[in-house]
Amino acid sequence: MRIGELAKATGTKAETIRYYEREGVLPVADRTDSNYRDYSDSHLATLTFVRRARGLGFNMVQVKELLMLSDHDDKPCEDVDQIVRDHLEDVERKILDLQSLHGELGQLLHSCRSDRVGECRILESLARPMR
Repeated sequence: MRIGELAKATGTKAETIRYYEREGVLPVADRTDSNYRDYSDSHLATLTFVRRARGLGFNMVQVKELLMLSDHDDKPCEDVDQIVRDHLEDVERKILDLQSLHGELGQLLHSCRSDRVGECRILESLARPMR
């Protein structure tokens, strides 16, 4: 299949597919006689895997590691579990950071009840040095 067909089948932009090829996440496609990229069902499966992993927030290094591990059916799952465990810890840290940010923004919004920018407590607060 051509790049447009692969893009449509996976909901991925053609430039993203080319990027994944350059990064070594997606194997480089064979070329047709007229020099078009020719993707196989294997490319489709790999790109589907990559898209799903990226959708779950795994970074490119983690995606590469997971892909590498997926090629070894006989290996124990410990390494995969550790990658997911590490990522889950990152997600939990981000959630805590976002909850803190949510609280701060709520306080900022609540602090200003002025009708004029010149008296805005939000802008005043943002201008103060951080503690």
